[in-house]
Amino acid sequence: MAGHSDNDMALPKFDDPVKVLIVISPYYTKISEGQLSSARAVLDKAGVQHETIEVPGSLEIPAAISMADKMSNFDGYVALGCVIRGRTSHYDVVVGESARGLMLLGLQGVSIGNGIITVENMEQAEERADADRLDTAGGAAEATLHLIAIARRFGRTKKSVGFTAGEYLIAGDNDGSPTA
Repeated sequence: MAGHSDNDMALPKFDDPVKVLIVISPYYTKISEGQLSSARAVLDKAGVQHETIEVPGSLEIPAAISMADKMSNFDGYVALGCVIRGRTSHYDVVVGESARGLMLLGLQGVSIGNGIITVENMEQAEERADADRLDTAGGAAEATLHLIAIARRFGRTKKSVGFTAGEYLIAGDNDGSPTA
C-alpha cells in the first residue's frame, strides 16, 4: 500500500482532470472522520476532484464501487472502512470478502485504493485512522492516483461486461427469421 515504506513515490501529475469517488462505511464515526480527512487531504494536494458516498458496512463497499464504475465517469475509487475483531467469525467473513471484492474489481482494471482497516480493538483503529498517517486512508488515496496514472499510461478504455449490442440477434430482428 502506498505510504507504507521509507521509499514513498511522489504523487503522479495528470494532464487531464481526474475524478475520484471515496466510498466509506462510517460504522465507527470517529474512525471514519479521520479516514476521510486523510484521504481528502491527499486528493486535494493532487488537485483531484472527489466525491464521497456512504454505505452501511464494509461488505457493501465493493458493490457500490462496481455500480459506480459501470454507471458513472469516475477514474478511480478509495475504499474506506474499519472492521474490528469481535467474538465471532463474522470479522473474518467481512475482512476476507470485502478484500476479495475489491481485488476482483482491481483485476478487471478498476483503479481502487483499499483503505479498509482491519484491527483487533478500538485503540488500534484510532491509531490507524489518524489523519496524519499515510499508510491507511491517505495511502489508499495515493494508491488510487498511481493506479489511475498507470491506466492512463496504457490508454485504458472502459470495456463492457457481458453482452453488448450487436453481439447477438433476437428472432425477428435484422431481417432474420421471425421464429426462434
